[in-house]
Amino acid sequence: MDREAVLHHFVDLYAHQPERLSKQVRIEMALRQAITRQWPSGLRLPSHRALADSIGVARQTLALAMRTMQEEQLLTTAHGQGTWTRKPLSPAPAAPPETAISKRAQRVLEGPGASTIQSGAFVPGIPDIAQFPMRKWRQLYASVTVPQNALLLSYSTGGYGPLKRAIREFLERWRNIRCDTEQIIITDGTHNGIELCAMALADVGDTVAMESPCYWGARNVFTAAGLEIDMVPWHPGQGHVLPEAPRKTALAYLTGSQHYPLSVATSAADKQRLCDALSPDYIVEDDYEFDRDDHANLLFDPQSTRHLLAGSFSKMMFPGLRLGYLVVPHHLAGPMNRLRSELFREGRMLDQAVLAQFIFDGDLDAWCRRIQRDYLGRQQVLHDQLCSLPSVRRVSPPSNAISLCVEFEPPVDDVQIAQALLKEHLIVRPLSPVCARHDPRVGLVLGVGMLSGETLSREAQRLRRCLEALLR
Repeated sequence: MDREAVLHHFVDLYAHQPERLSKQVRIEMALRQAITRQWPSGLRLPSHRALADSIGVARQTLALAMRTMQEEQLLTTAHGQGTWTRKPLSPAPAAPPETAISKRAQRVLEGPGASTIQSGAFVPGIPDIAQFPMRKWRQLYASVTVPQNALLLSYSTGGYGPLKRAIREFLERWRNIRCDTEQIIITDGTHNGIELCAMALADVGDTVAMESPCYWGARNVFTAAGLEIDMVPWHPGQGHVLPEAPRKTALAYLTGSQHYPLSVATSAADKQRLCDALSPDYIVEDDYEFDRDDHANLLFDPQSTRHLLAGSFSKMMFPGLRLGYLVVPHHLAGPMNRLRSELFREGRMLDQAVLAQFIFDGDLDAWCRRIQRDYLGRQQVLHDQLCSLPSVRRVSPPSNAISLCVEFEPPVDDVQIAQALLKEHLIVRPLSPVCARHDPRVGLVLGVGMLSGETLSREAQRLRRCLEALLR
């Protein structure tokens, strides 16, 4: 191809990219399409000035897009000589390093995991930390950090007693759960609680059943513990797609009253039918998000010998708190408390004392009521912008939760859409990577914790415009 043919083709591809996207993203999409599908490897491109002038953009904008292509190994350049296309070659198998990580760790790192971006428009799973009553929280630290409380600087065994009593009363008020204080184990968040369940209740190679789509964090914890995972699709209003010949199941890990990541109310009846079919040794229910009136969706029974409930204050309050709880059967309370002490050497008694007082003073109840009302209004704003988009199958109904899910009609590539939105500084998670292989659902998981008011309205409209362009 000569220079004029390359320029003409580039201009044509750029013109066909969605106009609502930024110029840099449109350039990247045009170049990526041309290099991977149409232009030969080793083709010398016209100068940056010529390319920029041909589509009427600044040279700096084009340079940023070209840099992205170089990072993706689609272009190679030599200073003062020019830029050439490059077809990425399949890398030859590398010899394993002398200090290779375990196969379990490799499986964890190969799957979806925690994002390196923990703030921004629509980042899921992050509560509204800007409005949290931090002044009261600081005052409580000052009140408990006195010489008489020096023991709060030591290790703990099973957790701070007053906090366990506060959690017991909170669960009775908000979840209609009546349990004994001895059944409560304080954890360093949900992941720590799930890890303790995996270590205490299953052996390497045992099977854990999880719903599809699933919470990626729990799947990674079970994978790291050496458990085999069976994914069972769940469809709201239809139930689980039960396996014809289920394997012996050590654990069934289920979402609590609000499904994550689908962001819809769960069904205790559906969960019971699944457990009847699988007959797991133990049932772990993750009460990820909830409101005061949805406890009927829980399957958990504190008097059962095989039901456990995991909860976390990170989603209620702020992620850095990293405090949660397990409610376990009476016969497991002693062994699991001792196991936690042996494996994790409990501490953070100051944090636990502050949280206990925060609950006893009624501040947690007041905060939950206030912020859940806010989340409901924010979800309504986002829902209204997304529900009429092309290729949308379902948008989760507005709720008091942080997260919202929009499902698309296949074969929409939700991973590619999430990557394109990231370039527009819109942070979402694709749904398909947390679905079973035989579960074809695609979509996006979004959060409303980081946006409110006019900012939310503006960003929701911008998100809609970007999705309209990407879904054409």
